[in-house]
Amino acid sequence: MDISGASLIGHDRVPGAGPVFHALAAVTGEPLPPAFSSAGAAQVDQACELARRAFDEFRCCPLEQRAALLEAIAQGLLDLGPVLIERAMVESGLPAARLQGECNRTVAQLRLFADVTRKGAWINATLDSAQPQRQPLPKSDLRMGKIALGPVAVFGASNFPLAFSVAGGDTASALAAGCPVVVKAHPAHPGTSAMVGAIIQRVVAQQGLPEGVFSLLFGAGTELGAALVSHPAIAAVGFTGSRHGGLALVALAQQRPQPIPVYAEMSAINPVLLLPAALAHRAESIARAFVDSLTLGAGQFCTNPGLLIAMEDEGLARFEVQAALALTERSATTMLTPGIHAAYQKGVAAHSGVDGVTLLARGRSDPDLLYSACAALFGTSAQIFLQRPVLADEVFGPAAVIVRCRDAGEMRNVLEHMEGQLTATLQLDEADHALAGELMPVLERKAGRILANGFPTGVEVTHAMVHGGPPPATSDARSTSVGSAAIERFLRPVCYQDIPQALLPPALRDGNPLGLWRVRDGELGRA
Repeated sequence: MDISGASLIGHDRVPGAGPVFHALAAVTGEPLPPAFSSAGAAQVDQACELARRAFDEFRCCPLEQRAALLEAIAQGLLDLGPVLIERAMVESGLPAARLQGECNRTVAQLRLFADVTRKGAWINATLDSAQPQRQPLPKSDLRMGKIALGPVAVFGASNFPLAFSVAGGDTASALAAGCPVVVKAHPAHPGTSAMVGAIIQRVVAQQGLPEGVFSLLFGAGTELGAALVSHPAIAAVGFTGSRHGGLALVALAQQRPQPIPVYAEMSAINPVLLLPAALAHRAESIARAFVDSLTLGAGQFCTNPGLLIAMEDEGLARFEVQAALALTERSATTMLTPGIHAAYQKGVAAHSGVDGVTLLARGRSDPDLLYSACAALFGTSAQIFLQRPVLADEVFGPAAVIVRCRDAGEMRNVLEHMEGQLTATLQLDEADHALAGELMPVLERKAGRILANGFPTGVEVTHAMVHGGPPPATSDARSTSVGSAAIERFLRPVCYQDIPQALLPPALRDGNPLGLWRVRDGELGRA
């Protein structure tokens, strides 16, 4: 597929006015063709104004048309096949099997939101009948439904060049809601982004939708993102990335004359609680599974298990021995970008420099790999952990800290002092249920997803999934960026009082022309 290096704005390819940059081969650091021109203020304005003009027509188009758009994008990804995977491999350093799985997940997300769009439950159609004879005052006819919020700015993520990128969950859920999308491609994989963007651009044109429904902008610096979030046409932001980047966007959005929501998924260390009975019976198998999770994809997952909390006993000692043995057998693997590699090295060094922290094991290094991550496992006491906040900072990569607690009270104290997390995991047996029950209220306050006897890497795309959590894991604890509930981020409710039938949205008209499940006078049905 031809990659021009120009931004995709509406139906056109538009060269940027800013600096030129290249993608870098993850393994060698060599620049890859073509050169990409950074979008400037004029290109941002063009894309956002097209999105503004497209908004009302797109949000009011039939649900079936939006569903068909999402399904056609999904099919386009499948049709591109190996060409897309090969480019993503070179830019990210991720293996083909991982990227093929990620492509399948992206297709599944698009199809899920196509199904969600058709069914229309997200409209939350609610009707309260008029009571003209009510005394002392009559009651009006009231009808409520949710509508699209407005054009959405989406920021591609570095660690998922497909599933959290141009056609990823943020884009899929925004389009499902009826929101035009302006995507800022991640500079780590612009070629991959251009390929996916071209599919969406083509499908939008083929289906006769307004050209402002989708645009894709390229840029290597922070100026493009700031201009996009600050543009008055943008009504919401979807972001996956660092805490620093996410909080900067939140600040920009709040400084606008009309502030907008930023749904930023940022940082987490995803604590794993190793409870005593579980360790007594299966310390070794838990340790091996933990190392598998920690080192998967060079640890470059937002759900990576970066913290283990346990009570000091013989079971924990066995766990540490087995985890160290398993970790020393793991070879270094290439990280996504030189910047991520440098940050990982800095984080490991920071942990190593803390008094009272012991390096328990390192993975195998590979001097032939330029930007490789050598896994690291540290151990410390609860007292040291609570005294040194740096130990609770996310180290993006295959590094983790074991926190040894003297008793259940100290374990709870560690949890109480933790920031918001995407996940919390319980490794437990039946004999641990009483202790787990005492800790569950804390975990519910601290995490968006709580799981038992597994590890958090791997996020299912389902209706019940929550990929979110209290700050700083995300900027809004009420939302999720994965699963069908992600559509809620880009909707707002509107109430219609005594509005004539011809002026009501179809979802709220008498006779239920769309055949939706609706709530009428407090009862769920299809009336």
